[in-house]
Amino acid sequence: MTVIKSIDIISWAKIHALFGIVFGLIYGVLFAILGTAIGAMHGLPGLTTLGLLSIIVFPIIFGIMAFIAGAILAFLYNIFANSIGGIEIELVEKKA
Repeated sequence: MTVIKSIDIISWAKIHALFGIVFGLIYGVLFAILGTAIGAMHGLPGLTTLGLLSIIVFPIIFGIMAFIAGAILAFLYNIFANSIGGIEIELVEKKA
């Protein structure tokens, strides 16, 4: 067994931010589809614009929030792993 003793905070936060950007893009597209459909049904061009703008805004906001959350989680993991032990993983060599 191998133990993850600590996690580099910035590298984990960057990976976490990438997940946030991907999920933000997915939510942005869904919000844009909904906003466009509702805007078209009710004749509200502002809702259509807001929906399309969400494709740009959501990934940025989700990415920033995920970066901050990832940094906090990595920091807390390092504290907890130091006091109670890290996550144990078993690594096996791949056979060619």
